[in-house]
Amino acid sequence: MSKTGTYIVVLKSECAKTIGIGRLGPFRIKRGYYVYVGSAMGPGGVASRLKHHCKISNRPHWHLDYLRAETRFYAAYALHSADRRECDWAMLLSKSELADAPMQGFGSSDCRCDTHLFYFSSARDVVTAIQTLNGVQKIEGLF
Repeated sequence: MSKTGTYIVVLKSECAKTIGIGRLGPFRIKRGYYVYVGSAMGPGGVASRLKHHCKISNRPHWHLDYLRAETRFYAAYALHSADRRECDWAMLLSKSELADAPMQGFGSSDCRCDTHLFYFSSARDVVTAIQTLNGVQKIEGLF
């Protein structure tokens, strides 16, 4: 059985442009790094969800699918657990002085969080912010 848990996808944008994010509408991508926090509690667990997010989806389902189509997959992190920690992690990242919250409602349509997407101007800032999340580990070899 695949392990469930909470994960982080880091995407890199090389240029600025405006794209559509499903029903959320237009979104202005900036050059830099986007960190998305999610959870995978169903069949396939974290590994299956991360494999999905590595690829560009022909039929976007999640908000992240729209952003992924315009960015490069950069890194993934996870904590395997039966506990859903995405909202806790989103709250911690939202308090980081290194992060901006670029779009309200992104990835948080099923909770009360403002967003589950965060923007960082540098890879160093991404790593610094993620290191504040207890138990999270970088995932290698899935991609």
